[in-house]
Amino acid sequence: MVTFEEIKKNEEIRTYIEKSNEVLGEVGITEHGFAHVAVTSERAAMILRGLGYDIKTCTMAKIAGYMHDIGNLINRHGHAQSGASMAFQILSKLDFTPEEISQIVSAIGHHDEKTAFPVSPIAAALIIADKSDVRRSRVRKTAVIDKDIHDRVNYAARKAELELYSEKKIIVLQIDIDTDICAVMDYFEIFLERMVLCRQAAEKLGLNFELIINHTRLL
Repeated sequence: MVTFEEIKKNEEIRTYIEKSNEVLGEVGITEHGFAHVAVTSERAAMILRGLGYDIKTCTMAKIAGYMHDIGNLINRHGHAQSGASMAFQILSKLDFTPEEISQIVSAIGHHDEKTAFPVSPIAAALIIADKSDVRRSRVRKTAVIDKDIHDRVNYAARKAELELYSEKKIIVLQIDIDTDICAVMDYFEIFLERMVLCRQAAEKLGLNFELIINHTRLL
């Protein structure tokens, strides 16, 4: 199988990530570029590695995390499915088996909360990794914080850490929110659906998902 480093250096994939992020910038959506896919790929692999999955499975999770948002190049709506189709065509040209392609593509196609489901360990890890990336640096310089709740919540997030306690079968997302910028309820207004999905994904992995905001457990 092609290594993750080779995927990172692939000019076609890099171009699609870069251009997808530019498209989202034009429509006023938070950063979905190289920083986001780096966080997502590393966290997805960390989750599976911590649960004892083999190197190949962890690598497929990293690849899925790196490529999961390329469908935004086509349109934000349905980007998981269009991204999966794009990934299928790209990976088919590289040294991947049908089994490997099916695992990666299926995870990409099931990561968006509108249509997502943790259909596999890779998909479950990708969901948690993607939805846990909340940080101030995702807000674009052109954003008007007071007018967009997504920008406001991300800007208010001073710190967000994902921690796996494999012995206790718990995965915890801890977020420090500046309540002078937004209320904790603002987070729930836009992210509750995503957090419920994270809980479902954690259950697929045999884990309990906990959300802690400002030192208070909310899920």
